[in-house]
Amino acid sequence: MKQTPEITYKSWLMIVTLAFVWGGTFMVTEVALTGMTPFWLAAARIGFAAVVMLVIWAARGLVLFHTPPSGPARVTLVVVSGLSGALPFALLAWGQLHVTSGFAGVSMASTALIILPLAHFLVPGERMTWRRILGFLIGFCGVAILIGGQAFASTGGNLETLGRMACIGAAGCYALSSILMRRLPAVDAIGLSTILLVLGSAFSIPLALILEGPPQMPTPQILLVLVFLGLVPTAAANFLRVLVVRSAGPVFMSLVNYQVPVWSVVLGALILSEPLPPSLLYAMALILAGLALSQYGALRRLFGKRHQGKNA
Repeated sequence: MKQTPEITYKSWLMIVTLAFVWGGTFMVTEVALTGMTPFWLAAARIGFAAVVMLVIWAARGLVLFHTPPSGPARVTLVVVSGLSGALPFALLAWGQLHVTSGFAGVSMASTALIILPLAHFLVPGERMTWRRILGFLIGFCGVAILIGGQAFASTGGNLETLGRMACIGAAGCYALSSILMRRLPAVDAIGLSTILLVLGSAFSIPLALILEGPPQMPTPQILLVLVFLGLVPTAAANFLRVLVVRSAGPVFMSLVNYQVPVWSVVLGALILSEPLPPSLLYAMALILAGLALSQYGALRRLFGKRHQGKNA
């Protein structure tokens, strides 16, 4: 796929929707973890999402590649599947056992910083500029301020260093999977998101069985939570992620990582009555400034087209 990424109003709407959904997922995941172990939780949500998407894909005729794929394209598809779900889910689930939640949040925000240099060399039309670099750094500072002192606080645990490496590794997995996904040949978005989930299930279910043994039967409440996690933040969100990466590019998709912590804090205040941190407004200002600066060219083209359309 060689064309320059195209950023439209739909692109912005999709990443805001993804950030909102993933920002609220942390609260739901905490409920699920009261009745399931972390690796089986990851395997269950991916597996359920895979079944749902497989039914939808089958109804559409099971079309994947629009032209016969090459051998390397098939290998890339398998690699992207592992890097998109099973491996980062496992790394993050294990890492969060040994690091603070703040560090885990910052490590996910670092996905955007990892993608930027990778895309510069590997994705046509995604070159680094001083605006992009400065914008991404400003946005990252906003996330760090929002999370606060716990972002880099130490737990004192023996495996904390390895836990931090696991969290950064998960961020690297998401970054590399977005790059490779963009480089795939012409492909059906629903088919691609389904294959990613099916192959992700093939990785994550055996991994959970090896590390945690057979799962326990969840309660009806936990089952409902799993249905939600499988349908919304996994199946539907994975489909949106594929659409954004394939149309607007991995660098634009990575902007979601700066918005997720903001939605997580805001939804926690609205739903759980958690106190809003005093730094929220400062953090939001930095994040929005970073987004605007890094996407200055795309915003200028977008609003330029709108202005031209009104004058036509």
